[in-house]
Amino acid sequence: MKDFTHLDENAKPRIVNVGGKAVTQRQAVAKAVISLPLEVLHKLQGENFQTKKGAVFQTAIIAGIMAAKKTGELIPLCHPIGLDNCAIDIEVDSSDEVVIYCKAEVTAKTGVEMEALTGASIAALTIYDMCKSLSHDITIKEIQLISKSGGKSDFTRS
Repeated sequence: MKDFTHLDENAKPRIVNVGGKAVTQRQAVAKAVISLPLEVLHKLQGENFQTKKGAVFQTAIIAGIMAAKKTGELIPLCHPIGLDNCAIDIEVDSSDEVVIYCKAEVTAKTGVEMEALTGASIAALTIYDMCKSLSHDITIKEIQLISKSGGKSDFTRS
């Protein structure tokens, strides 16, 4: 069984020592899904995703990228890293749910899963914030890692 890497031998929190790791190209993709009431979704679509607060999806993209860049400041034991790339795509799927994908990339000694997850999360929260004046019946249904590559092991959600 694996151990928690953020705890030392005395179960005290620690940042993982990545000093001996190799610098590699690392990438992660995370996804967040938001369920909006249909009347809210239809109003957004009818108004080209514009509200009094601004363009909903464009604002969420910027917020998600900003958050991904600040992940090391937000997650206590996460290494601060300079991202090589961060891209967020937002779409309405066939189930009338808003789906956010955040892809983060870096050449470093540590991965970017937390950056991708943070970017997707904050983009979802931004959509919630911009739409809550229409309804509070908004659900952020899931936030999950879809894939990661580089480092010790790769992962792809099946």
